[in-house]
Amino acid sequence: MSKDALLSHLATGSTTVCRAWTVRSRDGLVLGFTDHDQDLQVDGVACRADTGMTARALQQTTGLSVDNSEAFGALSAAAITEDDLTVGRFDGAEVRAYLVNWVAPEDFVLQFCGSLGEISRVDGSFKAELRGLTELLNRPQGMAYTPGCSAVLGDGRCRFALTQPGYFVEVAVDAVEEGRVFTFADFASFERSWFEDGRFTVISGAAVGLMGVVKIDRQEGANRRVELWQSLRAPIAAGDLVRIEAGCDKSATACRIKFANFLNFRGFPHVPGEDWLASYPVPGRSNGGARRSDGGGA
Repeated sequence: MSKDALLSHLATGSTTVCRAWTVRSRDGLVLGFTDHDQDLQVDGVACRADTGMTARALQQTTGLSVDNSEAFGALSAAAITEDDLTVGRFDGAEVRAYLVNWVAPEDFVLQFCGSLGEISRVDGSFKAELRGLTELLNRPQGMAYTPGCSAVLGDGRCRFALTQPGYFVEVAVDAVEEGRVFTFADFASFERSWFEDGRFTVISGAAVGLMGVVKIDRQEGANRRVELWQSLRAPIAAGDLVRIEAGCDKSATACRIKFANFLNFRGFPHVPGEDWLASYPVPGRSNGGARRSDGGGA
């Protein structure tokens, strides 16, 4: 890359520049687009000219305001399809936008780096909001003092290995209803509700890579019934393989008994509840601080 060469080219007053951008989905798929009339190789990515993609002028600031722009495009089977958008494969995808000398594509400058925000679809086309890196400043930071654990099961703070036997199952779907209710016949050995609040990941079929969260896990006769909170928004057929991981309700009891991982518990189980905050002394009643049997204050 030669940024200086591009700046020198722009200083001539007679330029051959175009725009290009790349999109990297959460599952690693990388797509490249350009508004030039020929394909270009930019920053190691093949950027195609026949996708119908365009972009509005980028709005950027020197302060902490959120940089933003919008991308427009026609839904194409060779690029981004309506099914891809429907199932959320590009939600939060990384976006990079470049100014490129199309005569010498190795001369470019990165103008924008961010992610896809809200995506809308209409009449065979889509519009996607582009959010800059300062968008991350809008997210809550730090820890909250709550009785439940603030870690995600299996992450770097929890440190529990979900690859341990007994804490996951990979099994073929026997039947599916409405894309969120699944029937299985092969793992009756797990306790009732063992997978509730657990992660449900499709590992084969048309919905491969999509994930959901288990709402209900029940044994019904010889079959296991697993229901998700939401449909995966993609077709799942009998025979497709899925991976279901044990669920955690974020309580200290589950961390200690179910996972034997209490040393890594990231909650505060002894924080007083709202009833304690609202309690007050009453004449003629013991106010020594002990818990009352009728559920009232101290």
